[in-house]
Formats: sequence, structure tokens, C-alpha cells
Amino acid sequence: MHLKRFFSSIVLVFTLLGIALPVFAQHSEEAQGEHAVVAGEKKGFNTSEVIFGHVTDSHSWHFFDLNGEPVSLSLPVIISHPVKGLSIFSSARFEHGHASYEGYHLQQDKMKERIISEDGLPIKDFSITKNVCSMLLSVILLLVIMLNVAKKYKKNGVMTAPTGFQNALEPVLTFIRDEVAKPNLGHKYMRFMPLLLTVFFFIWINNLFGLLPGGANFTGNIAVTACLALISFIVMIANSNKHFWGHLFNPPGVPLGIKFLLVPIEIMSLFIKPIALMIRLFANILAGHIVILSVISMIFIFGALSKVAGIGFVPVSLAFSIFMFLLELMVGAIQAFIFANLTAVFIGQAIDEGHAHDDGQDYHVSENEIIA
Repeated sequence: MHLKRFFSSIVLVFTLLGIALPVFAQHSEEAQGEHAVVAGEKKGFNTSEVIFGHVTDSHSWHFFDLNGEPVSLSLPVIISHPVKGLSIFSSARFEHGHASYEGYHLQQDKMKERIISEDGLPIKDFSITKNVCSMLLSVILLLVIMLNVAKKYKKNGVMTAPTGFQNALEPVLTFIRDEVAKPNLGHKYMRFMPLLLTVFFFIWINNLFGLLPGGANFTGNIAVTACLALISFIVMIANSNKHFWGHLFNPPGVPLGIKFLLVPIEIMSLFIKPIALMIRLFANILAGHIVILSVISMIFIFGALSKVAGIGFVPVSLAFSIFMFLLELMVGAIQAFIFANLTAVFIGQAIDEGHAHDDGQDYHVSENEIIA
């Protein structure tokens, strides 16, 4: 047991070093002291450049700089131009934003990167960006895991003791069923189990991917969380019943004068629900990435002031980074659970039929269910 803990600690330390070393490699020349001068101005460690370079999306997957040269994965650029038609080429053609290609150039700032047509005409960008590539990898991993587990259930049945990775996943599947789906969705819970499990594992896997060295900040992108929230909203609206809309536009037992005030609030709350889902996941994941990178950057900030201060701050930064890394592992699972749970809550409110709830009802699980 002690040996396992030792090796786990070693893996964790090397993982954090894997995050820190690319940062150091990229900025080693800038962090050698406060006397470095470029074009007559002092040049030091650029914390915001490092942080925003990690948390923003990009048309290439940058890992680190080696001897002043970027080590990155060039991703395919796919552009639809109203005159030129479809263009497909590698993002390496842009030379990290320093060159144009076929009348297109890469516009970069701290929070956004996009491709601009030099003729000023609007274009449609279908490129495989860093976040899209990360999403595809996570989908492939999710399919491999779930199809293998489903294959075992199909082969051995639900009454046979699980083995291997199936044994590791079954408590999670049971937890989502018993603690998320049943309490919020009642006897209709099986209808929405595929959605809840997909949402939970998709978010969880991408949260963990984002903590790997060089990982993409996929779930910390507000466009991604907006799409996930929109899916939950559409499912909620599509399954809503007359009772739900009746309570929304004509709250029972409320004086007429109060209804004029309450109904607009209820309509606003209908749209606030997906917005809350979107912002909660985005803000928590983004904040975690920024905090970890900020703590690691403190080494180089102090190192720019003094080599002794930089070296002396390494143990403090590493210890706090390990703490934050472990915290983010927990936050990644918690945020996936919260998103799935609130999705179930909102759908449950939409399908509620207005009579006695299913609390205390005995749910019989058949062999047709995905878990025993």
C-alpha cells in the first residue's frame, strides 16, 4: 500500500512538472533577470500570455518551446469562402500568426483566435481547433469504454458479478441511477438515463483531459458549456407537459394582480436555468486552470526578480500546485455530477404531472436495464 502511494505521488509530481516545464521552456530566456532588454525595454515573464495561451482555443495545439522553436501539432484548417469555395490546408501555413496563406491570415489576441479573409468577405470556419480535437479524442475514449462495458453486460447479463473496468464503472452508473435519475424523474427515469450518463461522463472525461500536461481547456470554454446547456434546455422543453406550462403562465392559487408580476419572473427563470448550467461549469473549470497556472507562474515571476527567490519559491509553488491539482480532480467529478443532477432536476420539473410524487416507491429493476 505504501509503495502504491509512493508511485502515485511520483506520477503526480511528474504530471505537475509536465505542466511547469513547458512554461519554463517557453519563457526561460525571458525569466533570466530583470536586466533583459528588448528594443530598449525590460522584458520579463509574461504571465497573462502563458495563462491565456492555455485557456483559449487555437488552430494549432502548442505544447512547449524548445530552443526558441515551438513544439506543436498543426491542425487542419477548413474554410468556406463565398467566392473561392472550400479551402483545406494545415495551420502550419500561418507560421503561428506570422504569415498569410491563400488570402487568409490568423488574427490573435488574448481571448480569441480567428481566421480572417484579406478581401474582407465573410467566411465560415469549420477548422479542427485544439478544443475540437480534444473533444474528438474524448468521444473516442468514451465510446471505447462504454461499448466495452456494454458488451460485457450483454454477454454476461446484469446478474453476473462485474469484472475489470466494468467493476470500476458500475458504482458510478448505480450512483447516477439511484441518486440523480430516480429522485428527480420518478418512474420515467430510464427514459433519460442515456442522456444523464452521456452528459456526466462526457464532462468528467473532458475535465480530466484538461488537467493533463498540454491538455485543452475544453469544458472551460463558454461556447462548449453553452451547447451542453442548450441540449439540456431542448430536452426539457421537448418533454414538458401541460401541467408545466399551466403553472408557468397561470400559477394556481395566486391573486390576479400578483400573476402579472410572477409570470414574467417565471418566464425569465425558464431561460435562466440553462444559463446557470452554462456559467457554473465554465467558470469553475476556467478558474481552476487559471489558479494552477498562476501558482506555477509564481516560480518564474520570483525568478525574474532573483534566482535565489525563484528557487526558494519552488517547494511552496509545487506544494500548493499539488493541492490545487488534487482539488481540481475532485472539482472535475463534482461539476460533472452537478450538471447531470441539475439537468435531471429541470427535466423532472417539466414532466411533473402534478400529483403525488414517487417518493418511497419501490423501483423494480429488470434485466433490460443497463445495470443490476
